[in-house]
Amino acid sequence: MKRRITRRRFFNQSLGLGAGALLFKDLPALTGGQPVQVPLIITSHANATGKKAMAAGWEVIAGGGAAVDAVEKAANIIEEDPNDMSVGYGGFPNEDGVVQLDASIMDGRTYNAGAVACLENIKYPCSVARIVMERTDHVLMVGRDALAFAKKWGFKEEDLLTERTREAWLRRRENLSDRDDWGPPDHLKDLPEYQRPERKEEVDDDPHGTTNVLAVDRNGDVAGITTTSGLGFKIPGRVGDSPIIGAGLYVDNEVGAAGATGRGEDVIKSCASFYMVLRMKEGRTPQQACEDALRMIADKYKKVNPDFLPGEQFIAINMKGELGACRMTGKRPGRMSVQRASGYSIYTGSVAFPTGQ
Repeated sequence: MKRRITRRRFFNQSLGLGAGALLFKDLPALTGGQPVQVPLIITSHANATGKKAMAAGWEVIAGGGAAVDAVEKAANIIEEDPNDMSVGYGGFPNEDGVVQLDASIMDGRTYNAGAVACLENIKYPCSVARIVMERTDHVLMVGRDALAFAKKWGFKEEDLLTERTREAWLRRRENLSDRDDWGPPDHLKDLPEYQRPERKEEVDDDPHGTTNVLAVDRNGDVAGITTTSGLGFKIPGRVGDSPIIGAGLYVDNEVGAAGATGRGEDVIKSCASFYMVLRMKEGRTPQQACEDALRMIADKYKKVNPDFLPGEQFIAINMKGELGACRMTGKRPGRMSVQRASGYSIYTGSVAFPTGQ
């Protein structure tokens, strides 16, 4: 006797095949004929590590997991990459040769956030930030007390310098000044075999720094992470925008999410991520919101120095799954990795003030 296949049974059986591919496929919306753009996960890293991170985060979302779990899993992939010299393990140290990490996380479903700054010897700062968010009534913990807090929760200390970043720091020390005692002795320093010219560090196939990871899950909840090793060779104790909610990251379950990379001082003064989310709430698309924020920053500086343009890249998503990425200046537009049910792709945005064209 054949069993009658009801629509519900067909849907449930289909959902079990392919880890939710039917549910998440870009299908026509019920109204308007527009494609469904969520769930999704994105990162500002448009390179091989970014692609790997998106696969890890999407695995969480495809399995019905929460956006906050997806962004943490994806960000951990980037934090542990020894070849990324701007995030987590292998990040550039401060001027004393110590890697100090900053990170923040925000959960749109609960309107909760957590962050750490100047965290040393812990490979996954965004995971410590999540503990701050979920297990305390604080938002930001810093320095040696943030380290002690992380150790209480079982995080292991480890040396975050790789040989590559250690060499870069030592080379910088030797070339920083001809009036200190770093480098070869005076009677040898002019000989060719002792010359160690400053060289530009090579990075992956896309220039990048701090990373943002933003996601909307199947329930329509949004979450985000921003994580970084901060400005290379910074003054010890310097904190950028990454752990500052509203600057390096902001999330609103009714609107979307935004994140910033670039010079943190510019982003802190402009509350850039909050500004982008506010612009989206006012009806601007994520792409427009990114461009609006960069132009706002540029306009502030032009009143003081008309020729100055800082270097940032902003990314944003809204609850419809629309995207935005914009770089302040240069030849290459803002880019980011995107993972949906339909697959992985690179989103290319714009340049606010193109140069060299």
